[in-house]
Amino acid sequence: MKKLLIIFYLFFLNSISYSTENRTAYFAGGCFWCMEAAFDKIEGVVSVVSGYSGGSVENPTYEQVLKGKTGHIETVKITYNPEKITYLELLKNFWINIDPYDGQGQFCDQGRSYVSAIFFQ
Repeated sequence: MKKLLIIFYLFFLNSISYSTENRTAYFAGGCFWCMEAAFDKIEGVVSVVSGYSGGSVENPTYEQVLKGKTGHIETVKITYNPEKITYLELLKNFWINIDPYDGQGQFCDQGRSYVSAIFFQ
C-alpha cells in the first residue's frame, strides 16, 4: 500500500502544470535611460520601460518633469520571470547602479526627478 501511495504521489506531482506569471518591479535610480540599460540585458528580465512615478500631473512630458514642477521621479518598470531571476537579484543590481548616499539625485543627474526609490507592490 505504501508503494502504491508513493507512486500515486509522484505521478500526481509530475502531472501538475506550474504556470509562472511574470512579475513587475519598479525602481528609480537617476536617469531612467541609465537604469533601463542596467537591467535590459539581464537574463530573466522580459522588458524594461521608462516612465514616471508620483507627481501631480497626469501623463507628464519629459520637459514638464525636467522643470521640476510636477513632482515626478524618473522610474523604470521591470517585467521579469521569477523562475529565471529573483526580486533579490534585481535589488542587488539596483544597489550597484546607484549612489545610496546622494539624496539629491544620481551622479551627474541632480534634482528631484533623479532621486532613488524602490516601489514595492
